[in-house]
Amino acid sequence: MKRLTITAQADRELVMERIFKAPRQLVFDAYTKPEFIRRWLLGPDGWSMPVCEVDLRPGGKYRYVWRNDESGQEMGAGGVYREIDPPGRLVNTERFDDPWYPGEALLTTTFTEKDSTTELRVTILYESTEARDTVLNSPMESGVSASYERLDSILAELPA
Repeated sequence: MKRLTITAQADRELVMERIFKAPRQLVFDAYTKPEFIRRWLLGPDGWSMPVCEVDLRPGGKYRYVWRNDESGQEMGAGGVYREIDPPGRLVNTERFDDPWYPGEALLTTTFTEKDSTTELRVTILYESTEARDTVLNSPMESGVSASYERLDSILAELPA
């Protein structure tokens, strides 16, 4: 199975790709339903998600708050869904409460099914090259990889 790849594209974009051994409807559901999101979208070990709110409709908002189980430190983020085309595409904004990169990002997520697998592709457009490079030089890749490994485990448990 293909693991996470992250590629800088153009001046302000990052593209993350990962293949999951599951039908795209299942991957889409795990990506958009709070009962799944709070189990996998946690970054490195030792974090939980006490707040996971999703209003999955164009113009609807989402809000996540992560908590470090040891220190109690919290990190929050949210955004607005601009497009939803289940189970193939999501477009949403992202902004952190205490921004670790400048500005807001626009995420376009596609789910492409082929031979009982789903390719997840997330294209992230940042407000500036500086913002993109800040993310690229952060430990974000290890956190996303850990989250996607959890997602893999959850998808393996679910009936196809």
